[in-house]
Amino acid sequence: MIGSSSIVSVSAQAENFDASVMKSMPKLEQLYTHLHQYPELSYQEKNTSARMAKELSQLGFDVTDNFGGYGVVGIYKNGTGPVLMIRADIDGLPIIEQTGKSYASKVTTLDEHNNTVGIMHGCGHDIHMTSFIGTAEQLMKHKADWKGTLMMVAQPAEEVGGGAKAMLKQGLFSQFPTPDNVIGLHVSAGIPAGKVGVVSGYALANVDSVDITIKGKSGHGAYPHLTIDPVVLAARTVLALQTIPSREVSPLEPNVVTVGSIHGGSKHNIISNQVKLQLTLRSYNPEVREQQIAAIKRITKGIAISAGLPDELMPEVYVHDDETIPSTYNEPQLAAKVQASIETELGKQNVVIAPPVMAGEDFGLYGRTDQNVPITLFWLGAVEPAAYQASLDSGEGLPSLHSSLFAPDYPLTIKTGVRAMTRTAMDLFNQKQ
Repeated sequence: MIGSSSIVSVSAQAENFDASVMKSMPKLEQLYTHLHQYPELSYQEKNTSARMAKELSQLGFDVTDNFGGYGVVGIYKNGTGPVLMIRADIDGLPIIEQTGKSYASKVTTLDEHNNTVGIMHGCGHDIHMTSFIGTAEQLMKHKADWKGTLMMVAQPAEEVGGGAKAMLKQGLFSQFPTPDNVIGLHVSAGIPAGKVGVVSGYALANVDSVDITIKGKSGHGAYPHLTIDPVVLAARTVLALQTIPSREVSPLEPNVVTVGSIHGGSKHNIISNQVKLQLTLRSYNPEVREQQIAAIKRITKGIAISAGLPDELMPEVYVHDDETIPSTYNEPQLAAKVQASIETELGKQNVVIAPPVMAGEDFGLYGRTDQNVPITLFWLGAVEPAAYQASLDSGEGLPSLHSSLFAPDYPLTIKTGVRAMTRTAMDLFNQKQ
């Protein structure tokens, strides 16, 4: 039974929480603009990782750095209670920023082909990190009001699907306490700042990258009857692959088969001996993913056989298993708790039920270990409210995530993210076991 003094304490905490975050905002805004101006690509996040480690250390966490690459794990044990993991991703994207902001990234680097490319936090990871540090700070300020073990994980290489795998492989859930729950946030380019979106169940998709090499018999373009043209076979294949989502997979199971790249031939009058296709596959259900891959192999081989190609010239289908990302499944009970906490902190009017999307996030891996830990990732609105309303009125689209023009309303977004995440964490620590 909660006594009257406890009720007063909790009520006062709720009343003063917004003010506590506001006091931290100048420092958090400085952190955000620094992170935004100096992004680093996946597997290269040395300085970003060091900054996350420094921030957590200064707050009193026991910090392990360079874990699973440039991953950072901060542990704070605050008595007996649940173990809660909060995760943020830290890598940027190879994009030349075109926002025109005074704090825009001007960083460039050389890619694997020795071409100069820009680097930008075009997916909001700078917001994620800043909200992450702001949440850690608030939980330390209010540590008299919760008990348990707080596990802050700054994860590298999310954009290439390698960071979570690497941290889990190195022993994230064995070298450190196994969390009872894992929560995270991701900015949304379709929700106004000040609001949060919650999804129960499947939130983000399985993602697979697939290469197909279609072979043929080359020859002169003037004598096609003496060849087996792989360009024609590729055209047939591209169209046939679309029957997988439309005619093979149940219409009740969302899935996408997209051919994003096709390359073949070298000259107008030469029929080449091969064409290369690059595909992205999306789904939620793991069984649908397996169905997609099996159908791709069957269809490409069938078309090759129908063209009269011998066994040694059958197509090659290569699935990039190292880049495979499983769907993110927000455990419904945890998602409901997250939603209730954020509604308490921000008001029901500022929490929307968001639809699942076909984008991918390696956050889902934290819920697919042998420990079967419940996870939930919620969406943090990032669009300046007036711009959002103007878009609704005009029907014109807004810059999406991964756009060179994506520029969050960062003060309101960060404030909202810190409040939402901290309230959720506090409630999860204090729930009855």
